[in-house]
Amino acid sequence: METIKTVVTHWFFWGFLLGFLLCVLSLFAHMKTKGELKRLKGHLSDKLEIEAEKMSEMKGQIEKLKGENENLRMKVNTGRVQNDYLSLERELEIYARAEKGMVVNAPGFAQAWEKAKEAAVSELEAEESGKSLPRRIFKKFFTKGGDTVDAEVVEALPSESSTKSIE
Repeated sequence: METIKTVVTHWFFWGFLLGFLLCVLSLFAHMKTKGELKRLKGHLSDKLEIEAEKMSEMKGQIEKLKGENENLRMKVNTGRVQNDYLSLERELEIYARAEKGMVVNAPGFAQAWEKAKEAAVSELEAEESGKSLPRRIFKKFFTKGGDTVDAEVVEALPSESSTKSIE
């Protein structure tokens, strides 16, 4: 027993015991810190996965919205162009009909031109409101291979034989 008493009262025993206790406490703290680090890495990994999913979803939505925006822009531009073409086609039709009326009716140009133009406008308005059948539909069907020249206008133009006889 005496040896145990001398060992317990020796300064080396108390230093070793204190060092062992501190080593056990530091190992316990190290394990606790390691577990906390593992848990935080798991949270970070989960957060990054969720953010990656959201980013890819947002990129998909952005691409979808860009496509819709482009389609709407094209539709707006097409609508503008189509309206421009329709108004130009309508104006051209008015002038063609007025000219045809002038060739047939008018030796004096100014008054007859205005009357012919007003008549063409009223005729087109009647067609557009549905009161009469549009002539241009039938004209497209009865012209040769895409020729858009009116047969009446061609007949009204002087032929080569009549121009030679005038000379």
